[in-house]
Amino acid sequence: MKTYFSFGTVDTTSLAQMCGGRAHLASNCAQQVRAICTDSREVDGETVFCAMRGERVDGHDYIEQAIENGCRLILCERTPDLIKQWNADAILVENTELALAAIARVYRKTLACKTVAVTGSVGKTTTKDMIGAVLSCEHKAFQTKGNFNSVIGMPLSMLEIPNETEYAVLEMGMSGFGEIERLSVTAEPDIAVITTIGTSHMEMLGTRENICRAKLEVLCGLKKGGILLLNGDEPLLANVNGKSYKTLYISTKCEKADFFAKNIRVMTDCTMFDVVYHGICEKDLCVRVVGQHNVYSALFAFAIGVLSGMSVDSIRQGLLHFAPEKMRQNIFSIGNITVMEDCYNASPESMQAAIDVLNSYTKLTGGRSVAVLGDMLELGEESSALHRQVGAHLAKSGVARLYTVGRKSKYISIGARQRGMPLSAICECGTASVEEIGARLCEELCSGDVVLFKASRALAIERIIEYLKKHY
Repeated sequence: MKTYFSFGTVDTTSLAQMCGGRAHLASNCAQQVRAICTDSREVDGETVFCAMRGERVDGHDYIEQAIENGCRLILCERTPDLIKQWNADAILVENTELALAAIARVYRKTLACKTVAVTGSVGKTTTKDMIGAVLSCEHKAFQTKGNFNSVIGMPLSMLEIPNETEYAVLEMGMSGFGEIERLSVTAEPDIAVITTIGTSHMEMLGTRENICRAKLEVLCGLKKGGILLLNGDEPLLANVNGKSYKTLYISTKCEKADFFAKNIRVMTDCTMFDVVYHGICEKDLCVRVVGQHNVYSALFAFAIGVLSGMSVDSIRQGLLHFAPEKMRQNIFSIGNITVMEDCYNASPESMQAAIDVLNSYTKLTGGRSVAVLGDMLELGEESSALHRQVGAHLAKSGVARLYTVGRKSKYISIGARQRGMPLSAICECGTASVEEIGARLCEELCSGDVVLFKASRALAIERIIEYLKKHY
């Protein structure tokens, strides 16, 4: 990812001061840069190459390539002996990941905007995008692109926040303890949102209670007097409060929540609901995505719109303007079948929500429900049980046909069979090729079928959809 500094150009010495590094100049004249990048293939003469150490790749091994591509400033933990011969400046730091966060934190302190931090196990990106869509109707709003929510991606995104921004909406992801804390301290949010506590990252954290603790690290950077917005339907988030911030709850189940959604209606092209808050009932709000689970994201966006002083009419328009990102619940036709492309990622909670959307949709259209489900990753020792749980939910919901993809997904079919789904309705594709799975679907799908595709990102299950576009 290449990020252009919204504050313009900066020289080697100034950037070193921002991150607490030691500047080594190749000449008497410090280099001027206007962008930063972690990929040596994307650099040029005005870009800092930030050499990151990863689990599999060490960016320091690509410093020479970056310089050959025109880079004249390297942010690194160590430098090759020949760097002076390459006429490139260097900023030496103990940890480039922390240095990047420091640069973003220093820039954050120059901004007058309010910041909204969005984290949670499921629904982060949708919630972030809905909040951004709402705030943009009355404010100059910025939001992180895609799901650049990591300890690298979010700080890079922050460097793009324009100076005139009034609200910045930042997504925060994590894989273990300490990461949300670092992101929160960097962003210093005025409002923090936790969407839900799921089972993603069980492999690293072991229990949902630990996942909850990791998500609550967002409080570490929350400004004094800030607001914590929580999902009131998640038991692990009940009774979270502190003296330095105010806690508000959204809910679709508890009428006593600060923002309560009722009369939820799922249609083929949208979801409508009423919201009760401050003793007021606003009727017939609408988001152009299908599924009751999307109401939670809409409630967070509605609440933040209210907290920012927006009119209800503007909030309504903002919710209508929201559109899901690529590979996130996109519904379209291929020939005479309907495809639900929800391939960006998968967890047990999002799988079950997607199955519910599939069933709601087919009940409205009269089509046959077909699910093509793949492995869910990073679930640790509970992986097989959680896959079986998804299968049981699918069978209980009455999905007509199941195709499983990947090694772990066999437990989805086991769970479905144990809950009574006929063996004849299940096809275990395992590690078959895209062409083999696609050809089988082409042969077996019928006119009017509604087909859900969902799996963890690593499986790239959208390739099967591309096959169907060409051959069905």
